[in-house]
Amino acid sequence: MKEKVQEVLDKIRPQLQSDGGDVELVDITEENVVQVKLQGACAGCPMSQMTLKNGIEHTLKKEVPEVKSVESV
Repeated sequence: MKEKVQEVLDKIRPQLQSDGGDVELVDITEENVVQVKLQGACAGCPMSQMTLKNGIEHTLKKEVPEVKSVESV
């Protein structure tokens, strides 16, 4: 599952990088919660929660149905 999640994050990454940010996979819990670290401009952006939930989480759940949620650590 970790490989699938990383592949999806790699697809999302160029969009984040175009805005000066990035995302790093930290871990996947036993409950299938994906833990990521937002980097660059995303780390301090007031819109980061929307990016996390509406962008990253939505895409991950669509492409990897086992994912329950995504959280920033």
